[in-house]
Amino acid sequence: MVTLTIRDVLYATPRARIVRLNLDGQRFDYEAGQAVVVGTSEADRRRPYSIASAPEDADRDGYLELLVGVDADGRAGDHLPLEAGTAIEVEGPVGTFTFPANPVEQQFVFVAGGTGIAPLRAMIRHALASPSAHRVGLLYSARTPDDFAYEQELRMLATNGTIELCQTVTRAAETDWAGNRGRIDRASLATLVHDDRPLCFVCGPAAMVDEIPRMLVEMGVPRERIRIEEW
Repeated sequence: MVTLTIRDVLYATPRARIVRLNLDGQRFDYEAGQAVVVGTSEADRRRPYSIASAPEDADRDGYLELLVGVDADGRAGDHLPLEAGTAIEVEGPVGTFTFPANPVEQQFVFVAGGTGIAPLRAMIRHALASPSAHRVGLLYSARTPDDFAYEQELRMLATNGTIELCQTVTRAAETDWAGNRGRIDRASLATLVHDDRPLCFVCGPAAMVDEIPRMLVEMGVPRERIRIEEW
């Protein structure tokens, strides 16, 4: 366990904040997709959060980045006061939902729901640093257009052709959102799955994590090429 201080708290969505934990020159080795368990020393409980930054990011920038869900008042809970300078005890890394060290695949498909984008962002950034990542696609589902975390970054990657990006909203019928609406279906998956041998990563709510692998298998993707994480 290490004790790190909160460096920055940034707005991500109405229901999430980006929390950066300063490494203060310490080395923190982890794999893209892993999580840490955090809380103050006084907290009765601690909670796990996926690391949203790739290992290369942490080494370069000197901090770990977390995507933290908040309530209507912008609070994460007593375990994690969202104030710069707060000392946070960090355990980990934990978890086996990780991007492989030397993947043989050249196509990677990521499917995220809500704050499930956090470990997938770390994986995408890590994959893009690898010469083997010839094709990277992200299908991102959120309740409303305002609930897409890291949207500007992801759209920039899509605009310059670095990744393929498909977004869909499941609620907010009254908005002027011009993109896809409704739950993820086979048609939306098909826009990113270009053959039957991609390596797929799925992270989000339980219903989505249950449905998406079945759709991918029906599309011909072998089950062993589908990795899931439920939050």
